[in-house]
Amino acid sequence: MNILQTEDTICAIATAQGGAIGTIRVSGPEAITLTDRIFKPVSGKPLAERAPYTLTFGHILTPEGEIIDEVLVSLFRAPHSYTGQDSTEISCHGSSYILQQVMQLLIRQGCRAAGPGEYTQRAFLNGKMDLSQAEAVADLIASTSAATHRMAMNQMRGGFSRELAVLRDKLLHLTSLMELELDFSDHEELEFADRSELEDIARQIEQVIHHLVDTFSVGNALKNGVPVAIVGETNAGKSTLLNALLNEERAIVSDIHGTTRDVIEDTMNLGGITFRFIDTAGIRETTDTIESLGIERSFQKLDQADIVLWVIDATCAEEQYRQLADKILPRCEGKHLVIVLNKADLLSSDDVDTAASTDVQLTSLKAALPDLPEDACVLSLSAKQKEGLSLLQKQLVDFAALPDLSQNDVVVSNIRHYEALSRALEAIHRVQDGLAMQLSGDLVSQDLRECLYHLGEIVGGTIETDEVLGNIFKHFCIGK
Repeated sequence: MNILQTEDTICAIATAQGGAIGTIRVSGPEAITLTDRIFKPVSGKPLAERAPYTLTFGHILTPEGEIIDEVLVSLFRAPHSYTGQDSTEISCHGSSYILQQVMQLLIRQGCRAAGPGEYTQRAFLNGKMDLSQAEAVADLIASTSAATHRMAMNQMRGGFSRELAVLRDKLLHLTSLMELELDFSDHEELEFADRSELEDIARQIEQVIHHLVDTFSVGNALKNGVPVAIVGETNAGKSTLLNALLNEERAIVSDIHGTTRDVIEDTMNLGGITFRFIDTAGIRETTDTIESLGIERSFQKLDQADIVLWVIDATCAEEQYRQLADKILPRCEGKHLVIVLNKADLLSSDDVDTAASTDVQLTSLKAALPDLPEDACVLSLSAKQKEGLSLLQKQLVDFAALPDLSQNDVVVSNIRHYEALSRALEAIHRVQDGLAMQLSGDLVSQDLRECLYHLGEIVGGTIETDEVLGNIFKHFCIGK
């Protein structure tokens, strides 16, 4: 999709199939004229002569005069529309046949079928929103919880943009002071700002950018789900646990060792938090090439997880722990570790008191294995019998500990924004170092301009190429 094709008049079905009502959006210089060619009001003037923000009842007609449907047409005039262009929205009955007939009539009259995200792209190009707000539209459509909805709504309403605008003003002020210092460097009697003031402004900027960067871990977890890796030996019950948590047969369960050879991912909502469970291949010594690749991926997913569920067969807990402790524990530093003693239903009544099984097993493991991390949580359950799952679910929610967000909280959840902020943070760190080392103003100014550039990338102030914008908007749905 060429971003320069904004003078075309485009149309698209903007509602999902299966509903009672279907809406077709038309946008462009000839949107009203082309809609008029296929629409006849029941009474009164044609659309071109009507006031904006009005609804008109009438019929969609073929060139031969056949009625396709009774519809309502909403009328918007530039620049006061979503795209900033003349626009109409045709509300039809939800029949896929009717919607396709109306689309074909519009295309015959000169419309072009819109590409993914082209309406929002036009809104950006016409100054109706900045790039971060445009990206928030896709996040809002994809939101699946109250938290993700609040994040997207705040960003779409300009909360993130306002935060960046404040940063930009501070950076411009700092830059202007540095430039003045350069311009009047031969007048030693003039002083526009001493270095301590410049350092103070740079510190304020650094703190704000650093805070925004730090929010990404929370934002990414809210948007994509808290990653939870399920690891352990073959046949410890990892896939059975995944199926029990999801309450569906998501993974193949078998007594044959090495059944799971690749990672399986699925999400579920617990306590308003989305968790992304990752069932991994069983870890063991093997000469099977495919299984070895699966085990390698298991360790990769373990490294990426925030929470690790190490599933151990309760009937041979100490043996399995000793076999994998040196492989798993070093990779769990900085993560929440839950040791799940599975198959508790197979323990004889002489082995453990059912009511206190968790405490007994934990005491036993700590006595036999002094290197068990102090902050590791040990739970006893039966995935097959679905016993003890509620305790595990509660522990997962406690470990996630995601904050309650309001619509005023600025949280970074977009990887593109995070990368741009990270580069801006590196640039402002160089500014601070340059000021501390008394470097010349021209060197410090270069890093200031780079910081401004990276912040500008987020809102679109410095993005000019078709390729970058096309890559962003191609992930939108048709009609938006």
